[in-house]
Amino acid sequence: MLPWPCDWDALFADDAPAGGPLILEIGFGYGHFLKHLSAQNPQARIVGVEIANECLVHVEKMRDRGDLPNVRAVFSRAETALYHLFAPASLDQIHVNFPDPWFKARHERRRLMTPSNLAVMTSRLKPGGRLYLATDIHDYALMSDEALRGTAGLVNTLPAPWSDDPLPGRIITKYERKAIAEGRARHYFAYRRDDTPLPDLPVITEAPMPHITLALPLTAPEIASAFTSFSAKAAAREPRGMAGQISVNASEAFTGRGAVLVECYVSEPTIHQHVAVMIVPIKERPGEWAVGLGTLGSPRPTDGIHFAVRKVAEWAVSLHPDARITGDKARTGFESLTPDAQSE
Repeated sequence: MLPWPCDWDALFADDAPAGGPLILEIGFGYGHFLKHLSAQNPQARIVGVEIANECLVHVEKMRDRGDLPNVRAVFSRAETALYHLFAPASLDQIHVNFPDPWFKARHERRRLMTPSNLAVMTSRLKPGGRLYLATDIHDYALMSDEALRGTAGLVNTLPAPWSDDPLPGRIITKYERKAIAEGRARHYFAYRRDDTPLPDLPVITEAPMPHITLALPLTAPEIASAFTSFSAKAAAREPRGMAGQISVNASEAFTGRGAVLVECYVSEPTIHQHVAVMIVPIKERPGEWAVGLGTLGSPRPTDGIHFAVRKVAEWAVSLHPDARITGDKARTGFESLTPDAQSE
């Protein structure tokens, strides 16, 4: 599990010089462009982020064969990597190749080339760093052009909004060959980070582990059997992340060995997590329970996780009139959203 922010020099210690160029590809697919970047920049530290397991496995096999000696593949959403792994002014290049357009209105939050995402990309680029985008969808090119032109700190290096021909030194990837065969035009963007002072967007680091204790005169089977799924939403807190909301969906409860596991899906602006919130008896204090984050899946204790632990603890307390919270080491101050205020 990578630290937030990541020590890239340590991670590349055996394969690339410390302090060498740091290059990021977002959504690397089957690694064809990563291989090109590696060959063209043998002294660079190249990071690819991807969420598709099949692609991650494929690229790791390429690394095992020695094809990508100075590349590290990271399982991550783009927003999570940008906000948590990379320090401001640390990247020399960012490459985005043929991202999913997510045109439906209900999928708008998944789009990569948005003003908020471009703001953090720009903040992570060094002055003089480059941002490259390629797309084969004309409407996405138009939308990206508007967003890029409106991003402070970025300067177009082309004489037009984009080029319809591949930029010098770029390879034609497998996906591009398919687009060419199907007659789709491709659009290539190239922007440079200038010296414009930008708002501070610090790396979002982990909070301490949340922990709430409560007195509850019930057994684990009684707690689990009383469970009904619930959801809760709160406004995401500044300055730790992007504006937006935290959503918690508690879907199932399981019991075993005297403890209760509540399965939760936690979504917040920079990261989504599927976690287990545990309700565990405190051996030294009969009748008391500890509510905290389980270790299943190596979860990160973000604000959203603190909110989830608090909501599970509040639900548990609601099960019995004599129940009460006896200790609280979880973040407070979340602004709950009423149904009328919730985002779609």
